[in-house]
Amino acid sequence: MSINKKSYLVVALVSLLPFLTHAQNTQWRAQWITAFDCKNAVNTWLDCNKEITIKRIPKHAIAKIATDSKYWLWVNGKQVVFEGGLKRGPNPLDTYYDQVDIAPYLKIGRNTVAVLVWYFGKDGFSHKSSDRAGLLFDCQTPFFSILSNKTWKCSVENAYQTAGDPQPNYRLSESNILYDARLDLGNWRLVNYLYNTMPDAVELGPAGCTPWNELVLRPIPLWKDSGIKSYVNLRTSSSSTADTLIGSLPYNAQITPYLKIEASAGQKITICTDNYLFYNGGEANLRGEYITKKGVQEYENLGWLNGQKVYYIIQKGVKVLQLGYRETGYDTELAGNFTSSDPFLNTLWKKAQRTLYLTMRDSYMDCPDRERAQWTGDAANESGEAFYALSTSSNLLTRKWLHELIGWQKADGSIYAPVPSGSWTLELPDQSAASIGYYGLWNYYLNTGDKQTLIDLYDGAKRYIDRWKLNNKGTIVLPMMVWGDWGDNRDLLVLHNSWYYLAIKGLQKMAVELGKTDDANKYAGIMTSFKTSYNQQFWNGTAYRDPAYTQQTDDRAQALAVVSGLADKDKYPAILKVLQNEEHASPYMEKYVFEAMFIMGYEKEALKRFEKRFNKMVNNKQFTTLFEGWGIGKEGFGGGTVDHAWSGGGLTVLSQYLCGIAPVEPGYKTFHVLPQPGNVQYASAEIASASGGIKTSFTDNSKEFILTVSVPTGTHAIIGLPDKHYQQITLNGTIIWANGKYISNKMAALYPDSVANRFEYKIAEGHWILAGKLNTQTIPVDSIGNVRSISQKANLTDHNANIPQ
Repeated sequence: MSINKKSYLVVALVSLLPFLTHAQNTQWRAQWITAFDCKNAVNTWLDCNKEITIKRIPKHAIAKIATDSKYWLWVNGKQVVFEGGLKRGPNPLDTYYDQVDIAPYLKIGRNTVAVLVWYFGKDGFSHKSSDRAGLLFDCQTPFFSILSNKTWKCSVENAYQTAGDPQPNYRLSESNILYDARLDLGNWRLVNYLYNTMPDAVELGPAGCTPWNELVLRPIPLWKDSGIKSYVNLRTSSSSTADTLIGSLPYNAQITPYLKIEASAGQKITICTDNYLFYNGGEANLRGEYITKKGVQEYENLGWLNGQKVYYIIQKGVKVLQLGYRETGYDTELAGNFTSSDPFLNTLWKKAQRTLYLTMRDSYMDCPDRERAQWTGDAANESGEAFYALSTSSNLLTRKWLHELIGWQKADGSIYAPVPSGSWTLELPDQSAASIGYYGLWNYYLNTGDKQTLIDLYDGAKRYIDRWKLNNKGTIVLPMMVWGDWGDNRDLLVLHNSWYYLAIKGLQKMAVELGKTDDANKYAGIMTSFKTSYNQQFWNGTAYRDPAYTQQTDDRAQALAVVSGLADKDKYPAILKVLQNEEHASPYMEKYVFEAMFIMGYEKEALKRFEKRFNKMVNNKQFTTLFEGWGIGKEGFGGGTVDHAWSGGGLTVLSQYLCGIAPVEPGYKTFHVLPQPGNVQYASAEIASASGGIKTSFTDNSKEFILTVSVPTGTHAIIGLPDKHYQQITLNGTIIWANGKYISNKMAALYPDSVANRFEYKIAEGHWILAGKLNTQTIPVDSIGNVRSISQKANLTDHNANIPQ
């Protein structure tokens, strides 16, 4: 999408807001409808149709549409929505609904609105079934209304059936779709086509009735839709009974396969991907089947699949005219970027970005094939990646995750995941604590500035963590069920206590932000006493260990102690030794190890360990995504999927620490760019922050260190150079530091809150080049601080104005 088109889209959405608000606030008048012969069986499809005469077309005609589970919408034969609806639900009872402007598709005279409904009919790890197929369609305008009721036509679409065994594993609410074209109704979506022969719809009740209950506006965009595209290449593999045509995709993607063929009736075509045949994560997932009718025909398998190759297994005698695919997915842009002098890091970052996008749709997913489940520990990692990798529309999916987490909170205050879900209710406390605390809700607020979400969810988060009780040692007792991580040598008690502290840390910051002084003081007091107790109980002089733990020292436990702030700097050398010798973390927890080593200032050691652990995965040219474990299948964890976004935490660390971009104030009103290059000679990063685009790069050589930063209007930044001996530092060509002394100038002034070993300066917004000329000779320390650690704080005001004193 070009910049002009994006600008047009933004203007269009802004102009539409009053109409959307009006539609949202308009009282529902439509009725839920279904077909008279609908038995609410698993994998039921409904054809719903309404003809209406229109004399005047309004500027906007907002249709509110709800269903369990998915729908496709056509107006006058033109597709308006490809796969609408969201998996249920915002909480265990209620249902999401969409808002769609159908005015551009209407015409004066006779119009046809056609909706194809897919009712999953079963629970899964990402969906809770209402146990009833139905459609609610409500479009009210000043000139006409289109309301689902008994005047509509509705029938069960018998061409859609369920393919035979193997069935998808129990985690998936979707079924394997078999489409028998011999039972096809034809183009029932067109005006007058079979309309009078279709049966009347049956009314089930008004909006708000059971089993769908209250209706909640869809909080994320409709899917991005590529239209039908050609494969990168096609090749054929033949047997005596069938030809297998294999279409290659440019990358692992969410796709709906398409075919155009000529055939006799009754021939079978099986459609699947390499993620079904070979890389299924240890469990059967989804495929499609098609039974031909006579003649030339087209078909698109509407249940999305994913993989890097699509397989069409076609019986002999079928003439293939065209094969293709439609890529759909969450509507966000791959706006973030990272490049460096290290090819390994570049590939890691790009694969992490691709894996992240692949695991986003109705919700964050652990993987797009085996489970499609919003495990909340995975989502905490994914949301952190999204802030650096994607455009800001991705923030809406993070907000949805957090709202659902609290929306599904049990009466006793416990929080469990994955949700939405109709087939899982067990709590994984460490992952829940990660989500409602520092790395989840607080990190969302820090990156977006969305205070309303903080207000909405704080009480639920507080209610959850207040259930965790301290023992007589001042720490937390290990509950009956704690997962910790895949793999061995998990020091669960230390891990559990560290996640508790991170949750309290996040809640303390939230309480301060919301003006809840009593809570803030309470949590601050807990943090102080808990840190003392934690170190007394678990630090043994060389590592953090539960005294009752007998296995090898857990690298994860050391990492969480650092990133939480429970470990003070005097323990860093000992912790480093552990992290250089113990390698037990899964790719999920390796993110925290990587981050901890950067926090401790051991950048070179961090990069060395990370490449050692991820080298095989990153440099595997067969895949464009990152794996669940360190290998595939039996070499991995939990079945070994090849597309698991929890492995992409290195993306966050590279952008946040190596390139140094991080928010300081909510919504990036103040942020810092403080690179930690390690042995990387060059790196650049770009992010789409809540306050605008930020770009930075650094070059590190034997003579100078050069940092460039582009800072959005109206924001503040802290920019600085890594610890080195500098003879001279310039800002946009003006010398601001030389021979150990600050030089007064109009470009940058010494900031009042400078501290020892750091110098902070106010500078103006815009594009900045901070360059430090290196000197191999020792530079004297002046009366203000130590030269070897220099940073400049950018309080961005007006580029040409004098700096206020």
